[in-house]
Amino acid sequence: MPEFKRYLCVVCGYIYDEELGDPDFHLEPGTRWEDIPEEWVCPDCGASKDDFELIVD
Repeated sequence: MPEFKRYLCVVCGYIYDEELGDPDFHLEPGTRWEDIPEEWVCPDCGASKDDFELIVD
């Protein structure tokens, strides 16, 4: 199974974790970044997907 990725909101520091999803926006655990709708926004500050960067371990 492919590894899950994490993405950092550069505005507020929120981390979207593909493994956890975003239950408040009805994104099931395991939802890949590319499968998230473009209208999705950071649940903490409202920033757009463009304000997120891939976290490289």
